[in-house]
Order: sequence, then C-alpha cells, then structure tokens
Amino acid sequence: MFKLFKKKKITINSISIPNLNWEKIEDNKSVKRWVNPEQTINLSLNFFNLKPNLPLTNDIDELRVFYRDQIVNYNGGLVEVETLNLKGFNTIKTVFKIPQEPTGMVYLASFTIAFEDYSFVFKIQAPEIGVTGIRDSVILEKLLGEEKITFGDEGLEGWFNDPYDSELKEGTLMNKSEEKIYDEQFPEHPLSIARALLQRIESEISFDKGLENVKKFNS
Repeated sequence: MFKLFKKKKITINSISIPNLNWEKIEDNKSVKRWVNPEQTINLSLNFFNLKPNLPLTNDIDELRVFYRDQIVNYNGGLVEVETLNLKGFNTIKTVFKIPQEPTGMVYLASFTIAFEDYSFVFKIQAPEIGVTGIRDSVILEKLLGEEKITFGDEGLEGWFNDPYDSELKEGTLMNKSEEKIYDEQFPEHPLSIARALLQRIESEISFDKGLENVKKFNS
C-alpha cells in the first residue's frame, strides 16, 4: 500500500527569524510584530495569503521604477532597491525614506520573499527621534571640506540624488550621508540600525523545508 502524505500548510510560521529579545506586541496568522527595548523601532514579519502585488519582471530597473513610483506618492525616496538570493529564495531588498513631522526622517526597510500565491515581508520602521540631522550635518561638512559637494546657483550640488537615476528630482531624495559607508560612524542612527537588522535577518533567517517545493513568483 502507498502512504498518502499530506502537504504541509504554508503559514506565517514557515519562516523564522533570529530572537532579538524584543517585546512581541502582535502575533496572529498574518503578522508578528516586535518593538525594541527603547520603544523606537518596529520589526514585523507579515504573511500575505494572496498573489503578490508585484510586477512580473526580473529586471531590477523595472522594480526600482515600481517602488519609486509608490514611495514618491508619500513624498519619499529610494535609498536602496536590490535583489538577492536569501538561502535559496529570491528576495527583494528595499530601503525607503519618508519625511516626518515636525522634522527628521523615518526609514522603512524590508525583505520581500514572494511565491505564486502568497508572500512574506519583513518590515522595519526606524524613525529619527530627538535631535535630528546630526549625521547629515557632520558628513555635509566633511564633503564640503573635501570639495566633493559644492554650492551652486540652486543650492547644494551633488548632495541630493536618487541612488539609481541622477536625473530624477521628485520626492525626498537620498543624500550622501545616507550611504552605507557612514553607518559604522553612526551606529545609533535609525538608518544604520535598520540596515544592521536586515543583515542579521539575512544571516540567521530559516525556512521550513515545505517552502522548497512551493512554486515561486514569476518563475
């Protein structure tokens, strides 16, 4: 006789992330959410049990246009949009910035792991709190001194740019201080923390074996 093996159901628990010892503030079949001890940064794992709302393309430039068009609607801008292989699973990595009131930025970082009929999304929300703009000021002064940034007829030249298209001017553009090379100098900055969290998740994430046989998105 043949034994019938029941196909394991895919749920939010099909992916596990490292234990950060953060407080869990939400836990259900759609989302798990944690907050750091300082109550300043949120991390969530989201499970969407429906077809992903993503463009049917593997072209990174088209993906960047797709995400840029969305974030500009919130007066935000791109810091990073890349694709990577996350332990055998195609993943989209994004980092956005959006102005917050009355001052400063909130940084939104994520990993999106898409399948044909559902997706998993890690989201990090890291706002600037308290005195803002210190990182910007320090790096701006440094680059002005090195004459890598100059003042022109329309203000600073070479300071604000979309990371992938220097001709674009919409939304709130990335500035030079937000480049990854400065994270080590400002480890407590929310952008540095968000990138470090993504790196830790990338290193320590684990996938249920049942996901290996699930049809991938756009495959």
